Amino acid sequence: MSAEIAARAAMIAALKGDMALMDGLNGLFDGAPDRAAAPYAVVEECQGADWGAKGIEGREVRLSISLHDMGETPARIAPLLARVDAVVSGMAEAGGGLRIVTAQLLRSRIARQAGRERGWRAIADYRLRVVREAG
Repeated sequence: MSAEIAARAAMIAALKGDMALMDGLNGLFDGAPDRAAAPYAVVEECQGADWGAKGIEGREVRLSISLHDMGETPARIAPLLARVDAVVSGMAEAGGGLRIVTAQLLRSRIARQAGRERGWRAIADYRLRVVREAG
């Protein structure tokens, strides 16, 4: 299994396993859903790059998570974003023999949406550095 797929699956499992987060969401989706009731979260784009060294197989995986809410203010989305950060920052295993060395928030943003997708959207971009365990 590729590091990107393993890290993505591990992130989804970690987020779904956090009851405090899931109690505040109507769903967590792997990719954009066809239909969803706000508030909900989406694990979006995933990019990978080599991050190895001599004798170490490693990958840098960048993932984006978005939160969507139809409220008049971002008051409900802010604590959900903080909870996502706590969960992702605590990740240690990616599965498939991969260990997460670092999980770092690169940037986050909250913006009001217009048009059909009214409400608020928060996006958090993370960098996970993973190495393959010897064995």
